[in-house]
Amino acid sequence: MTNKDKNPNIIIILADDLGYSDLGCYGSEIKTPNIDSLGNNGIKFSQFYNQARCSPSRASLMTGLTGHQAGVGQLSGDLGAPGYRGFINNECVTVAEVLKQKNYDTYLSGKWHLGGAWDPREKEKWQAGTDNHPTPKQRGFDDFYGIMDAASSFFRPESLMDGDKFVDVDDPDYYFTDAMSDKACEMISRSMNKENPFFLYLSYTAPHWPLHAKPDDIAKYEGKYLKGWDYFRTARHEEMKGLGIVDSKWDISPRDSDVGDWEDAKYPDWEDSKMAAYSAMIDSMDQGIGKVIDSLKTNNQFENTLIFFMSDNGGCAELMREDGDWSNTSQWETNLINGEPVRVGNIPNLRPGPGTTFQSYETPWTNVSNSPFRLFKRWIHEGGISAPLIVHWPNKINEPRVESEPLHIMDIPATSIDAAGASYPNEFNGNKIKPLEGESFLNLLSNKWSREKPMYWEHEGNQGIRKGEWKLVKEYGGDWELYNMNDDRTELNNLAGKEKERVKEMSTEWESWAKISNVLPWPVDPNVMAKRLEGDHSHIHQHRGPTAVQIAEGKGKFLYCLLYTSPSPRDS
Repeated sequence: MTNKDKNPNIIIILADDLGYSDLGCYGSEIKTPNIDSLGNNGIKFSQFYNQARCSPSRASLMTGLTGHQAGVGQLSGDLGAPGYRGFINNECVTVAEVLKQKNYDTYLSGKWHLGGAWDPREKEKWQAGTDNHPTPKQRGFDDFYGIMDAASSFFRPESLMDGDKFVDVDDPDYYFTDAMSDKACEMISRSMNKENPFFLYLSYTAPHWPLHAKPDDIAKYEGKYLKGWDYFRTARHEEMKGLGIVDSKWDISPRDSDVGDWEDAKYPDWEDSKMAAYSAMIDSMDQGIGKVIDSLKTNNQFENTLIFFMSDNGGCAELMREDGDWSNTSQWETNLINGEPVRVGNIPNLRPGPGTTFQSYETPWTNVSNSPFRLFKRWIHEGGISAPLIVHWPNKINEPRVESEPLHIMDIPATSIDAAGASYPNEFNGNKIKPLEGESFLNLLSNKWSREKPMYWEHEGNQGIRKGEWKLVKEYGGDWELYNMNDDRTELNNLAGKEKERVKEMSTEWESWAKISNVLPWPVDPNVMAKRLEGDHSHIHQHRGPTAVQIAEGKGKFLYCLLYTSPSPRDS
């Protein structure tokens, strides 16, 4: 009997900036039949939480710690403090490193974003594999195909690596979503030649901006969204209630205050084209997941493969300003293979989709993605941290269902390690390792289980704690708000004024957690932190453009500096 018969293969599939209601099996009109099949034949979790932003969520997903504990509390820029270095530290182990000790083959196809700040202008100087620029191959993965950075063109991605080497794209038919899906299938097939089980981390960049999609996929959705954002928010909410994803007693949150009436939209056809491109990106990702499923079935591994599917944060409301300062985004203006220039920004009536454009879908459609919740990626309100989670494992899950037990993204590696029968180490490569924060919910797949620890969040000054049915949350610069998640998960009835003792108790718990978890008051200025460090400061990444303080105090919604941050206050 081989290890493939004894231990399950494990696949973690991560979507990028996918909203809570963007899947068909979570209420969406977008076509996701392959993901829906996993959900409808597995477990769909309705109260799964991430870390509100891409790289902190990825840090938790890979290590079972909070992003701050792993060294990635904000983004990939090095802000000088232990919790904000922008790369995973040596006080943690990745799930790949742990599973390697159990003789798993380990593969990553897609986005890494845990290796420090990427600057395309310093590509030749960028030392991949150093402590502050670790690649997946330095952190437990046998092979890697994907990007080091947060985002890139889908037709000609920058920071693209194959193994340990940077590679350029010279294929006019290249599309990154397809490439990483195909590479994942190759990795599975390669593992079939061995006796070891495999661990695959399939980390998509879809549907993160830019809105790049193939014409045939876009054509499926053109014209669909001319009914407007209010129609689809309501339609999704009603569908989710029917599916049992949300409780019918939770009213949908009001349309976001920054969003106007659809009837007043200046460019309705353009708005429709943005959402059509966004939907096409999700559709293409689903097609790729179908290929992965087929690969498992072809190799008789589908029944014994534990598959997780989730998103790293809520939908993204970031605006690509057509009149923005692109001094930090030269990689986005890279000429295409045919020599055509890229027009960066949300330029009215410039239809998104081709590689010659670089746009986002903005707040109104993001409000649809996160239906029925408030706010977006970066915030700790439900719209920022709630995501779909699907778990599929035929050998373990006997009855498909919707599960309402709250889970955290750091529980995924803990569960993977448990399923593999591996042991989490106290030391690794001579380094003392922080205790695992995540909790294994393996028993929940077939029995009852509840998480023991509260959940805590901090991102760019936005803060939160969930303890049982109670959630305490606040925006950067605001006051604590208290909600009962059983009665009011859409956060419409703030009970802070009526439950002052509970607010005091929970906020004190949050402060205690922050002190031991490398959390610092926001903003964390790298220029200040550099002066506090002793000895050589050469590891501090040179800060380009505005400081974190200046950006955090900025007015209006604009594209965040890719390496650092964007304004957290809702002041536009």
